[in-house]
Amino acid sequence: MSKSNINWMAIDAHPKFQALHRKKTFFLWGLMVFSIIYYFMLPIGAAYYQDLFKTKVWGVVNVGILFALSEFVVAWTIAFVYSKKANAEFDVSAQEIINEVKSGRMQ
Repeated sequence: MSKSNINWMAIDAHPKFQALHRKKTFFLWGLMVFSIIYYFMLPIGAAYYQDLFKTKVWGVVNVGILFALSEFVVAWTIAFVYSKKANAEFDVSAQEIINEVKSGRMQ
């Protein structure tokens, strides 16, 4: 089956695809909301909790610097969590849909 022969409207309307899309969208919105909240905690903390953020931890390193560096750890963790979920669930469901399209069961 060539790409030009695929009925994209049928795939888009299929309940399996709709469920996959809904599940993935919900998961991604959750990750995005978490990351935005965590991101804005840095400037809010620096503005309103200056005493806490200025607290020395080790040498010139303070809580503010550690929190800023934790932004990288959170971003990497979010990427890792998404890739695990995508590999375990989203890709499996997408492959099932692809197999149905190729076999002609989904038209």
